[in-house]
Amino acid sequence: MAKELEKGRILLAEPFMMDTNFKRAVVLLCEHNDEGSIGFVLNKPIEDTTIDTLVEDFPEFDAPVFFGGPVQTDSVHYIHNIGELLEDSIKVAEGVYWGGNYEKLKFLISSKLIMPHNIRFFIGYTGWSEGQLKNEMVYGSWVTADLDANYIFKMQSDNLWNKVMYNKGNPFTVIAQMPDAASWN
Repeated sequence: MAKELEKGRILLAEPFMMDTNFKRAVVLLCEHNDEGSIGFVLNKPIEDTTIDTLVEDFPEFDAPVFFGGPVQTDSVHYIHNIGELLEDSIKVAEGVYWGGNYEKLKFLISSKLIMPHNIRFFIGYTGWSEGQLKNEMVYGSWVTADLDANYIFKMQSDNLWNKVMYNKGNPFTVIAQMPDAASWN
């Protein structure tokens, strides 16, 4: 299970999870250690909300905001692919970085060196205390998958869960085609 749960992996909610925070969620695991885990839900956009309308004194920037998870929903986080430009970014995986210098971020956006396709903003995050995620894995709440940076920066969020599940191959291709609600069978 050590490789299954590590920074830079994807967690897919099992297909029948009813928790509205995580129903068909695709979570990028950004930190995983003995003290706990942190991730961001990649496929739950907040309708009609852009970062520049949400954050005061933010440059004009038409980038959507996503629900990152139910923890600290008064905080803003960002995942991007420009780590070499943004000091203090944490490398999560090849081509994927978390956070970085906020003032420099605003400067890079104002200078048009960061475009909306380079970054995802999140309200809140997903967090697990020590051992909690491992227990959820044993229970079968999550399926792990390899990360492809395209999942974050190039794919539409509305079918991301199905696509990542399908890309895992058999038997997951069958699971990926299951309807969202059992009553649709």
